[in-house]
Amino acid sequence: MNLAFVNREAELKELDAVAAKGGLLALYGRRRVGKTRLLVEWLKRRDGWYSQAIEGPGDMQLQQLFEDIRSRLQTSVVPKTWSELFELLRLQRGRWTLCIDEFPYLVATDRTLPSQLQRWLDHGLPAGCTLILAGSSTRMMHSLFLHRAAPLFGRARKLIQVQPMSYTAFCAACRLKAGDMDSFLKFSLVGGVPKYWEFLEANQTPVGLAEALYFDFAPYMEQEPQRLLRDEGVTGLNALAVLEAIGRGAERTSEIATRLGTAQTGLSRVFQQLLDVSALTRELPFGESMRTTKRSLYRIQDPSLRFWFRVYSPQQSLWRTLATAQKQKLIHEHASTVFEDFCRQRHPGAQRYWEGDVELDLVAPDPDQPKGLIVAEVKWRRLTAAERANVRRQLQGKWSRCQLAKKFAAVRFEVLDAGVLEDAT
Repeated sequence: MNLAFVNREAELKELDAVAAKGGLLALYGRRRVGKTRLLVEWLKRRDGWYSQAIEGPGDMQLQQLFEDIRSRLQTSVVPKTWSELFELLRLQRGRWTLCIDEFPYLVATDRTLPSQLQRWLDHGLPAGCTLILAGSSTRMMHSLFLHRAAPLFGRARKLIQVQPMSYTAFCAACRLKAGDMDSFLKFSLVGGVPKYWEFLEANQTPVGLAEALYFDFAPYMEQEPQRLLRDEGVTGLNALAVLEAIGRGAERTSEIATRLGTAQTGLSRVFQQLLDVSALTRELPFGESMRTTKRSLYRIQDPSLRFWFRVYSPQQSLWRTLATAQKQKLIHEHASTVFEDFCRQRHPGAQRYWEGDVELDLVAPDPDQPKGLIVAEVKWRRLTAAERANVRRQLQGKWSRCQLAKKFAAVRFEVLDAGVLEDAT
């Protein structure tokens, strides 16, 4: 599917603001999140220059960058070093905007490049000109621009992280009805990553999309987790094993360690790496912090990766033997977890809450009551009025048994079913 460029208004506004003054801007986001499309679309509007770095020897990388922008430079000189290229840029007449994508590839080859850039930014970048350095590795970009000892620390006017896109943007780009449960089932398979959206076809069922992306011969997603972790420099079998354990239902540190046959302390570094690159998210019960509780749960953050480890990996050998109804059930159960996330994202500060035999899908501060709460049950189906009333009674019963009920008297109970998708239109 050919996708329209949609959303990204906030990112475009930030890019415009930096370009109005000139200087350095750093932009990053996981691979296939739409970072390059955003930059190319924005540069078209400003008649900017774009070059995507390659992996290879330093002289080849320099040559590639120069060839990409050569037609725009007012010179016949061919630079032999980065310093010479920077000098050519300094001598250009008029304001210009240059984006170097996959900048970490260049740094991996030449560790002195950030220091050379630092000197040029401080003394050679012409007033009003804009340099954008982009990359797919969260860890690498953080180390280059946020580490206090890094040469480029404090040099960027803005550091922008390009996040996965929303369900609403997905529907707009793919020309789907946002209020339709079928469209959300498809979103749960691809998440907010536009590259995966390209596999959608007209009148395709969720099962058809799952098979095209995950289960067909040599599917696109077959090695996707390994590629993403490699991009971030997270190596070794432990990281994948942790994700496999979580995908198959182990959420607590003790459960994960038991499944892997290792001590909990031996996994702390892996957990932190996966949290740093947003592969995992750590959840705490509402109202508690890391200082006051050890009751944390780990979940796979991205919907497509969650499907990979929850459904694809356990079912990859059996999928072809399953009836269509069984495949639909697996997708539906996965989508229910993504729908819970969707509902919590609609309420600022919302979290799950659990204690003993009580689990609440959503607890959030009530914006209409200073010390009140919204407590909600989430159901991934459309409820009748009678079902909704019954779910509300059960929710009130659960609330009465939990410790939070002793701390908050003003509570508004809600039942959120698939009908809330219509509000996303």
